[in-house]
Formats: sequence, C-alpha cells, structure tokens
Amino acid sequence: MTSCYRRLTAGPTLPNTPVLQRKFKSTVEIPVFPTRPYNIQRPLLSRQYWRVEAVGPVGRSESGDGSKKAGAGAGPCSYAVGDQRVADRTVEIGRGERNRAVEVVVAAGVTVVFGVGNRVLYKLALVPLKHYPFFLAQLATFGYVLVYFSILYLRYHAGIVTDEMLSMPKAPFIAVGLLEALGAVTGMAAGAILSGASIPILSQTFLVWQILLSIIFLGRRYRVNQLLGCFLVAVGVIITVASGSGTGHSLKEAGIFWSLLMIVSFLLQAADTVLKELIFKDAVRRLKSGSVDLFVVNSFGSAYQALFICLLLPFLSKLWGIPFSQLPNYLKDGAACFLNIGGTLSSGCDGAPLLPLLFVIVNMGFNISLLHLLKISSAVVSSLASTFSVPISIYVFTLPLPYLGVASSLPTGFVAGAIILVTGLLIYAWSPPGSTSALPSPSS
Repeated sequence: MTSCYRRLTAGPTLPNTPVLQRKFKSTVEIPVFPTRPYNIQRPLLSRQYWRVEAVGPVGRSESGDGSKKAGAGAGPCSYAVGDQRVADRTVEIGRGERNRAVEVVVAAGVTVVFGVGNRVLYKLALVPLKHYPFFLAQLATFGYVLVYFSILYLRYHAGIVTDEMLSMPKAPFIAVGLLEALGAVTGMAAGAILSGASIPILSQTFLVWQILLSIIFLGRRYRVNQLLGCFLVAVGVIITVASGSGTGHSLKEAGIFWSLLMIVSFLLQAADTVLKELIFKDAVRRLKSGSVDLFVVNSFGSAYQALFICLLLPFLSKLWGIPFSQLPNYLKDGAACFLNIGGTLSSGCDGAPLLPLLFVIVNMGFNISLLHLLKISSAVVSSLASTFSVPISIYVFTLPLPYLGVASSLPTGFVAGAIILVTGLLIYAWSPPGSTSALPSPSS
C-alpha cells in the first residue's frame, strides 16, 4: 500500500475577527481508489491513501512545532496546497483595476498638456499665417497622412503592427474619414459666421452627443454621479468662456441656423470618436493579438479624411472666400509665407516656419494622445480631458507670450467656472462604495 502526503494550510484570518477554536484531528486518512475501466473485473492489488493535515490559521509548522509562522504560508484570501499557493483572483483583479486607473490618469494628464499646447500654438501659428489659415489647415490634414504612414511603416517592420491588423475591414475607416471631413466642413462654415466666444459654448454639446451615442451604439450605462459630473464640466466651461463676453447677444446676431450647424458639426465629431471606440472594441474580438495599433486607426482614418477633403475643396475654398480658380496661387503664396522665403510674398510672416511647425507637431501629439486615451478608457473620458484644457488655455493667454502683443485679461467668471469644472471632474471620477470603476472600460 502506498500513500501520498499533502498539507492544506488556511491563511491568516481577518484582523479583529473572533475565531472559534475547535479541536480536531490533525491528520485524516482518506482512501483514494484508482479509476478502472468499466466492465473489467480485476482484483484490487493496492490501495492508495491521501494524508491530509489541517493546520491552524496562525501559522504552520514543519514538524508540528509551530516554528514557521503565517508569513511563509498563504496570505489572506488565498489557500495553499503543500508548497503551492493559489492567489485569490479578486486580489489580482483589484490590482489590475488600480493599474488601469493610474494609466488612464497619466494618459489624461498628457492629453491635457497637449491640448493646452495645441490651443496656444494654433493662436501663435496664425500670427505669421494670418492671411493663410486655410493653407495651415490643409498643411495639417495632408501632412498628417505622410507622417502617420511613415510611423506605421516603421512600426510594421518592427513587428508592432501585424498583417492581421492591416487586413481589418476598411469600411469603418472610410466612415471615420467621412465624418471627420464633414465635421470640418460644417465647423468651418459655421465658424466663419459665429463669434469666437460662442464656439466654445456650443462645443459643450460635443460631450452630450458622446454620452447619447455611447449609450445607443456601445450599450454603455452611466451612473448618476457621472452624468452630473459631465453636466458640471459643461457648465464650468460655459461660465469660464462666456462671462463678460456678450456671447448671448452674438449668438442672436448670428442666427439660429449657424448655431444649429455648429451643433451638427460637433455631432459628427462625436460620432467619429464613438466609431473609433467601436473599432477598438471590434479589434479585441476579431484579432488574435487582442488589440489594434492606434497608428493603424490614425493612418487610414487620416488618409480617407484627406481624400474627402480633396473632393470638397471647391466648397471649402468658397467658405474661406477664395475662388477655386485662384486656389493654386493662394496655396503657393501660403507656402512662401510658411517657408518665410525672402521677398514681398513673405512680408509679415515673422515667426514662420517655427511657429507653424510647432503647432503641427503638438497638434499631432494631441491627436495621438487623445486616441490613446480613447483606446484605454472611453470617448467620454477623452472628451473630458480635452475640455479640461480650455480654462487652462484661457489662463495661459493672460501670460506675456511672444508675437501676441498685450496679454488678455481673465474673464470675470473664470475662477467660479474653473471651480465648477474641477468639481464636475471629481464627481465624475468618484466611485460610490460597492460600485465598479468610474472609468468605463473599452470592453464594457
């Protein structure tokens, strides 16, 4: 007769929990009969026994002397079989949730920094290109295609991007490009009529559209504190931007049509972000790697956006007051000003090409960080991070920046609006006891 020996050790009990001490036999003999095929009658030649030793929660001993304490045994919420320990799954999940929350917070902070730089440098880039804003927009649109595909090429040869990622269906990327192009066109058309102060206020509908679209297409459900937090963020931005600017009067002067057109523009942009989140969720299900590289999404989305922009160039040039027949000369003059080539064409282009190049680089970093944040969290979280950069940008413009002349003053309601905005972010991020993480998971 052979026997096997295993020790089952109970981990330490929770602190301040009364323990009922019971007397029990430390060793129990349990016969374990070997399995036999059915319908085969054979005499039992041997019998195996499992020897199970139960050890108290305060520790375990190597020879029953209690010399080795619980520190070497299984920890709380775990169990040990001999020298093998199985950690509690809940502990691992909790650690993963904390790591993901830290990653989202860091990514959101990077997005806010790039968002502030993007807004400030756009204003600075328009100083030398004040007569060529349409050239700057097209430089960014078509320049991104070249840069993104160059990065994609390098990541493909490095093995980061796989053939499986590149073989994903292209229809969603075509839809992304179309939504981005239409959002840009409608935004330019409305922005040419609306005042500068009214646009940030109307842009708060972007967050509302994202929440509604994520509920409809992603099946996401938001807690009351998350909805309240988003509402306070929007109110905070409105108070920060609109205080003392006479925005209500400017909206009445522009007319309801252009305001509605700007709201439609933000609807298209919100649909674009939700569609990208759907692409990432579909990649988790479709790809063996479990994820798609964000440069695949950025590259193909930008390529199709550039294609649709080309098709809409006659309409876009008219929006900017440039006859389509004069567009080649306009782009040529814009390029000369951008390169700051000597001559009459580049007069008044001081700061180029440094400032426009800085804007293009930072804007690219902002788009990449925003898409990364969307990938690891959700479209709403990325929108909140982008929104948080608005009041910070307003404050930066009060500093003595080069090329901008006299610094602007803070709006009268800046402090109150900023406090409401930060309160909304904290309420959104707050997770009530017994609830799941406040940051929606991409796979939720």
